[in-house]
Amino acid sequence: MPDTSVNPHTRRLHGSGVSLWLDNITRGLLTQGTLRKYIEEYAVTGLTSNPTIYDHAIASTDFYDEAIRGKVASGLSGEDLFFDLALEDLTQAADLFAPVHERTSGLDGWVSLEVSPLLAYDPAATLKAAKALFARAARPNLFIKIPGTAEGLPAVEEAIFAGVPVNVTLLFSAEQYLAAADAYLRGIERRVEAGLNPDVRSVASVFISRWDKASAAKAPAELLNRLGIAVGMRTFRAYRELLSSPRMLRAMNEGARPQRLLWASTGTKDPSASDILYIRGLVAPYTVNTMPEKTLQMFAEHGEVGELLPIDGGDADQVLAAFGEAGVDYQELAAELQRDGADSFVESWNELLATLQAKGDGR
Repeated sequence: MPDTSVNPHTRRLHGSGVSLWLDNITRGLLTQGTLRKYIEEYAVTGLTSNPTIYDHAIASTDFYDEAIRGKVASGLSGEDLFFDLALEDLTQAADLFAPVHERTSGLDGWVSLEVSPLLAYDPAATLKAAKALFARAARPNLFIKIPGTAEGLPAVEEAIFAGVPVNVTLLFSAEQYLAAADAYLRGIERRVEAGLNPDVRSVASVFISRWDKASAAKAPAELLNRLGIAVGMRTFRAYRELLSSPRMLRAMNEGARPQRLLWASTGTKDPSASDILYIRGLVAPYTVNTMPEKTLQMFAEHGEVGELLPIDGGDADQVLAAFGEAGVDYQELAAELQRDGADSFVESWNELLATLQAKGDGR
């Protein structure tokens, strides 16, 4: 019998096989009971954070002011100060999701913390930071976010081999997703060869809405806001093919669990489009949709669960070809979006550190 205390729209989406995660964190979500409400009433089963989210949370609220002043007085500053604050938040959130994590045998109930964006092109430093942050958190349901750049992927492999759960972030195409999945599997296969437990969890985060924002000027009217979902469909086809591949099945036979595909950047950026465009359009079992808080609220209010994504990619290739004829090069734009995404997180990171400095100084 369905739980009638859970919002019917979010319950249907979760019932379709999609895990609903919140793409937001503020201390107020924890202290005011809002995150607990989302877990109990909206079927939210995980949470993601990034430098932009934290920059906004700390700059635009006073939730952190007292803690910042206290930590500065004790000698903390800069990145050390930030990670102290973030780990306080995310360990509390991880504890709220612990029952979900236990109930799903480790599949769900995760929170995510990103390494410093300044390390995006330094795999050795990224690995060192990932291991240190995971150890400091001391929570089994904390993902460390590592960018899926060419330089970040070796760190993904090494982190998985070291037993650190990883959320591979800043992926924008099927090809970038497959490269991330390959890094994950290499880490798992090395654990099997070394006689280690291969059950190290991971998600691969593919960003969606930025495609439509970046291509809007060139998109013909009939294709407006269709590129992001087409990229998602193409990526889902690659995902399903990998899930049933001999390589993945061999890893699963050794006790590994497949890396899950996660839809990120699913808030609608075009005010003329549906506010649940990327929720309704990316319904697929064994995936995660991490959505901004406003998008979650809108889906809870008037959400619709669309048709399941076709495993053959549907009309994704035709849509991508039509964009190509309009002057949008899929591969070039994917590379550009990944570079811009990494740069954007660096910018947010620097703004975040400046905010911490100002608040620590009492400004």
